[in-house]
Amino acid sequence: MSQVDHRAEVREFLSSRRARITPDQAGLPAYGGNRRVKGLRREEVAMLAGVSIDYYVRMERGNLSGASDSVLDALGRALQLDEAERDHLFVLARAAGGDRRRHPAPPTSVRPAIQQVLDAITDAPAWVRNGRHDIVAMNRLARALYTPVLADPRRPANTTRFVYLDPAAREFFVDWERIANDAAAMLRLEAGRNPHDPALIELVGELSTQSEIFRQRWASHDVQFHRSGGKRLRHPVVGQLDLSFESMELPSEPGLTLNVYTAPSDSPTADGLKMLASWAATQELTDDETPAATDRT
Repeated sequence: MSQVDHRAEVREFLSSRRARITPDQAGLPAYGGNRRVKGLRREEVAMLAGVSIDYYVRMERGNLSGASDSVLDALGRALQLDEAERDHLFVLARAAGGDRRRHPAPPTSVRPAIQQVLDAITDAPAWVRNGRHDIVAMNRLARALYTPVLADPRRPANTTRFVYLDPAAREFFVDWERIANDAAAMLRLEAGRNPHDPALIELVGELSTQSEIFRQRWASHDVQFHRSGGKRLRHPVVGQLDLSFESMELPSEPGLTLNVYTAPSDSPTADGLKMLASWAATQELTDDETPAATDRT
């Protein structure tokens, strides 16, 4: 990912979505026993989307310029795109239509007021990340929870770098395979939104060079939102924690997302979080273990 190749992004995304759908899944008869393509043929997608085969071929070759919202909606239905995939398709189409504005670099710090909000959350781990998965601010309980992630001295700490390049990640994340899939898919979504972010390009290059598993995940062109769900962590001090998470974009801080982990009261995980809070209170966390929360860069 040394440079942006928009046409290749479009081509590989559409062809990979087409390849995963069988005629039966699309409600089409599968004529003949020897189909030479994986998934749907281009002419089948064109028919389902209500466009000419020539028009669809042009789109799949990487040219989305001039595609209307109605055509993109029809294409999304034909390819059975989910919400994140549809969002990604529209982002790619806007770029093809000349919307090549460079977005501001994702923040790597927060205003003091945001840090105060985090510090006010005392019973749940809470932290803020940017789109390339840099941890930019945390409360004390989140720092304690993510001790293995913060062991890497590089700042800002990056959760996807930890997932793919640190052997400790497989022990820390109980469902490592799912976490790895999610991380790559979220990063691919961010790459569509901010294709010129040099730090993102550098991160993807680092991961691609050092992790064959990441290269495979990246090549799948899967994209995904990460708004809520469950996460199972195996903490080195308090053991396994089965957490629920909510991720919320911060309207006052474009490009930043607040993550909060919780557990039902009176559950083993709630007890584990209380133990973690007690342990955190005894630790002398040095300044370099805390993501910067001062001036923006």
